[in-house]
Amino acid sequence: MSLSNPVASATRASDIAAALAEAAVTEVMPRFRNLADGEVRAKSGPQDLVTAADEACERAVVAALARLCPGIEIVGEEAASADASLLAATGGAEWCFVLDPVDGTANFAAGLPLFCTMLALLHRGDPVAAWIHDPVLHDTAIALAGQGAWVEDRHGRRHDLRASAPGPVGAMRAAISHRYLPEELAARVRPRLGLFAAGWELRCAAHEWRLAASGQLDALLYWKLMPWDHAPGVLIHREAGGHAALLDGRPYHGGVHRGGLIAAPDRATWQAVHAALLEP
Repeated sequence: MSLSNPVASATRASDIAAALAEAAVTEVMPRFRNLADGEVRAKSGPQDLVTAADEACERAVVAALARLCPGIEIVGEEAASADASLLAATGGAEWCFVLDPVDGTANFAAGLPLFCTMLALLHRGDPVAAWIHDPVLHDTAIALAGQGAWVEDRHGRRHDLRASAPGPVGAMRAAISHRYLPEELAARVRPRLGLFAAGWELRCAAHEWRLAASGQLDALLYWKLMPWDHAPGVLIHREAGGHAALLDGRPYHGGVHRGGLIAAPDRATWQAVHAALLEP
């Protein structure tokens, strides 16, 4: 069955932002620096953590989305960790929400206030609405395809987001996530990190995407492309004027889960970053 876009207006987007904020207030922040024994565990490895806050927030947001947008499939990170077959919807469903209840779980578990809730609405794999909610600052970066990107606080006040202006690689600030790169590619990328003016990783893609969309970071590189980690950021960055694409130059798509992407202020700068990091 074909359904119309359930989030076509800024008012509707604000309603969903409020639901994310409510889940953060009730399920995430009460557990921050207050996790009990047994409320943190590893999933695929010691660096891949899940906490009781992740699971409780995902349940709360899924319930809210079911009320606000009935009939739309929802793929949450924790549900997909338990059942990988759910990932098929991120590239194949006509409409699908993808949700990361706590992006930056390692930071959250360590008591570091750098984490967010990420949500995107995909239409046949293409992000058309996006939210990155910061539970600590109580604001949400929001984008709607063709309608721009902005940050909205809990009082409804907004300011527009704008990616940085193009510039040379040597003047760029970059977040280069090289931990998951294949060995051959990592050996090429790591010695070149000094080509940028500054570089860091926040262990939180949500905050890196928000910084890029607000002009505070100029370039991003990721290898793992789980849709809840990047679909929201790609759209917010795009609507803020930036350019992101897969490493082979194809547009981002929620059905592509590995193989890397680069984000930069525009296409020409994207090509310059690609050459600086990846070309022999």
